[in-house]
Amino acid sequence: MRIIRELVQSDNKELARIIRASFHEFNAPTKGTVYSDPSTDNLFDLFQTPKSKLLVLELDGKIAGCCGIYPSIGLPKSCVELVKFYLAPEARSKGLGKEIFAKCLVLAEEYNYREVYIESLPQFDRAIHIYKKFEFETLDAPLGNSVHPACNIWMLKKL
Repeated sequence: MRIIRELVQSDNKELARIIRASFHEFNAPTKGTVYSDPSTDNLFDLFQTPKSKLLVLELDGKIAGCCGIYPSIGLPKSCVELVKFYLAPEARSKGLGKEIFAKCLVLAEEYNYREVYIESLPQFDRAIHIYKKFEFETLDAPLGNSVHPACNIWMLKKL
């Protein structure tokens, strides 16, 4: 059974583990990414920011991933960043990623954002494939003040 719910404080440790494990699994850089970002260990506090939300995927009672929206520094007020989109291996290839991703796009609309921005890495090509299916356009440069300089794929979707 799968459940998509809001983040609670007790999710912090398991979500940080899933996020960092993804970097090792896909041989992605750890410096200059969410891997080394101190907020990864305390997502609950991070997502207390107004007009932000992190959704958590549970599969058979076990945390299996997350996806959220966050008004990152330097983005226009009408734009939100889609962040922390990571799934444990057992949650992949079941349509669950698309489901939690779509729920985040709905949240962005509910919060009256007009654009959604994404930063990523080529190693996460499966996620990039999802972004393209949801009609995200590739940008030539980052928006805002990225705190993850290793990311070199930037995408934007108008809602």
